[in-house]
Amino acid sequence: MPGKTSGVCNRRISISGPGGKIYFFAAAAYHRPHLAGKQALVYGVTGGIPHYLNKLEIEQDVDAAIRDNLLQPSSSLFEEPENLLKQELREPAIYNSVISAIAGGASHANEISTKVGLDSGICAKYLHVLLELGILKKESPMAEKPGKKTIYTIEDNFFRFWYRFVPRNMSLIHAGRIQAVYEQAVKRFYPEYMGLVFEKMCREYLLRYAEDLPFLLSEAGQWWGTDARTKKEVQIDIVGLPVEGKEYLIASCKYRNEKIGVEELELLKQYAFVFRANGQFRYYIFSKGGFSQALLEREKQGDVTLLTLEDLYSDRSKVPENSSQNG
Repeated sequence: MPGKTSGVCNRRISISGPGGKIYFFAAAAYHRPHLAGKQALVYGVTGGIPHYLNKLEIEQDVDAAIRDNLLQPSSSLFEEPENLLKQELREPAIYNSVISAIAGGASHANEISTKVGLDSGICAKYLHVLLELGILKKESPMAEKPGKKTIYTIEDNFFRFWYRFVPRNMSLIHAGRIQAVYEQAVKRFYPEYMGLVFEKMCREYLLRYAEDLPFLLSEAGQWWGTDARTKKEVQIDIVGLPVEGKEYLIASCKYRNEKIGVEELELLKQYAFVFRANGQFRYYIFSKGGFSQALLEREKQGDVTLLTLEDLYSDRSKVPENSSQNG
């Protein structure tokens, strides 16, 4: 039967520290000298958990730290996720299969159970344990009740990074092709991998750090659904719900090394209409690579608020005292 051994909770606390979850802004304190792009990458790999940050031994070269202290078979982080499952959970192979299925693209409960080869009711119990540990996250479209649209994702950044890059490259890594693996099979996919990390960072920024929002947010998360006009699937990176009122914050998050243009704002407005045809919206666009001059002009006109990756890290004095907390 699925379940945890008696020491699993203590093990997770020992990894993340007494506060549990650490948000991206506070995590930057562990590697202040690095530029925003490197800080974000380190957060994307470690989730800001001190145990992983210490084991990664970052000095000046983040690429070398990941290559030598995570991808090397002799490094302590190389088998960390598998060892944690083996040491602390009964039936670790099944948990490994569940996480691997999600890392491979399965997101709905029936897809996961089919890939793992378990009855859906039994698989749900394994999912529940992984949710309790904070390794997985269960998510429904913002402002909607849990149902058929509910999906599972890997919430723990370190687990997500490891399952994304290590198992599929295991043979090459053990053959000593670590440099080639890092350059061709890991680093080149960072923009894709960091997309969801950047969305998480932007949500944290809006909920915990932004001081000049047009209204106070109660929740923020993804929304997805079908456009009744085009019959196409639509996804909004962030929908922010107000504490009071009927105005919504609609945001797009782009982790690309290119400037984002006006077309992104127009697309965001179309998606907002699908979310709420008669809604009132405030638009935000987050971009790693900055913005076109035309889009910057639209910001001056009050049509949109634009924030870069550097803006998210710009003022560490805003970090709340309890930036490391459970939840």
